[in-house]
Amino acid sequence: MSRARPIERAALVVAVLVAALAVLGPLLAPHDPYAVNLAQSLQGPSAEHWFGTDVNGRDVLSRLLYGARETLPATLVVIAAATLIGTLIGTLAALGGKVLDEVLMRITDIGLSLPSIILALGLAAALGPGLRSAVIALALTWWPGYARLVRTLVREVKDAEYVDAARTLGVSRLRLVFAHILPNALGALYVQTTLDVSAVMLVISGLSFVGVGAQVPSAEWGAMIAAAANNLTNGWWAVVFPGLAIMLTALAYNLVGDWLRVRNDPTLREGAR
Repeated sequence: MSRARPIERAALVVAVLVAALAVLGPLLAPHDPYAVNLAQSLQGPSAEHWFGTDVNGRDVLSRLLYGARETLPATLVVIAAATLIGTLIGTLAALGGKVLDEVLMRITDIGLSLPSIILALGLAAALGPGLRSAVIALALTWWPGYARLVRTLVREVKDAEYVDAARTLGVSRLRLVFAHILPNALGALYVQTTLDVSAVMLVISGLSFVGVGAQVPSAEWGAMIAAAANNLTNGWWAVVFPGLAIMLTALAYNLVGDWLRVRNDPTLREGAR
């Protein structure tokens, strides 16, 4: 079994810390993240405001802590919904016969051929600007990769000897799928979902930045960067700190996902040592 390297341990700590801040952030915030105080507009990092203030005088650190409750949960909701849709379609394609497989996979191929961020941008704009619209749009465009992966995994497992034995013993088709095939087929799926946290987070922040995701005065990290972009020269901290939060969180989850992939793939363990 591959042991985590120091950088991967650090990434795991950061990933857990961000998840904890998404829960505890409001309790740790030193100031009200939405309280406007123009007299303190664009103050640099100080003892009172560790990460400075934005153009409206709001404490950047407090907004980052509150923003973790928006950015990370939105990311996880997208992945959960896309995984559910992809698992359903992939399982039906693998077990439903040649015609159904062909139809579902052609639809999946169309989804894979379209740039997900461009499609999500169009859907989010059509649904109306807002974080909820961005989440719905991404969930509806992110599932094809999971569908293709699940189909492959289920096809590998469905003809295994233990599945044949359960089928011979008269196990119902529904129980066969949920008790024998899916639990053993989807072991690699959680690795892919962990790897996708960083990609989905970047897209959600990007949608907020271009104006179709979270809207002002939301503390979502992408929206914070968008709101501060016009004051980069005299208020760099209001852009840099949210950007660092996105970068470090995405990097941490990507490293954790990569470690899980190596840990669960015997062909990669030797090279990781």
